[in-house]
Amino acid sequence: MSSQKENMLAGDLYDPGDPDLCEERSRAQRLMRAYNQTIVDDGPVRTPLLKAMLGGIGAHSAIRAPIYIDYGYNIFVGDHVFMNYGCVVLDVCRITIGSGTQIGPGVQIYAADHPRDPKDRAAGLEMGKPVTIGANVWIGGHAVLLPGVTIGDDAIIGAGSIVTRDVPAGVTVAGNPAKPTGVGAPRAAG
Repeated sequence: MSSQKENMLAGDLYDPGDPDLCEERSRAQRLMRAYNQTIVDDGPVRTPLLKAMLGGIGAHSAIRAPIYIDYGYNIFVGDHVFMNYGCVVLDVCRITIGSGTQIGPGVQIYAADHPRDPKDRAAGLEMGKPVTIGANVWIGGHAVLLPGVTIGDDAIIGAGSIVTRDVPAGVTVAGNPAKPTGVGAPRAAG
């Protein structure tokens, strides 16, 4: 494994122009292109493509084409997950989607981030932070989840929301930035 890939996976600054990372993105793009040419009835073709493209996908999960990814191998999808059309999942770090989660069309999940130091940005360096989505979460269409957020089990993210901070279990958030709506209440841990 290249040191740039190790840095990327650790959430440290890395050079996305590293030849190994470029090849891994090309591999993901080839799989993504093949998958995005399928339809729901193409199950015997789709399932092996998803298994090759993602780090893991649980039983009875469905991802509608098209989907857009960076690497794929950092995306882990639980059982009975539904992801609607046109989602973008930038997986420079691990992205975990818990079982029973429903994701609306056009949702964007970003583990990819940019350094705050303008010199590092000018040098073309990038970084990332993992994103964790709990079980039985509902994410409305065109919501955006920013790097490093954790969404607790049973939470609801309103359509078009920009999630910049963690969302506790059982809480409904909406808006830009996403804030609790008063619908639902935080669940006790345990």
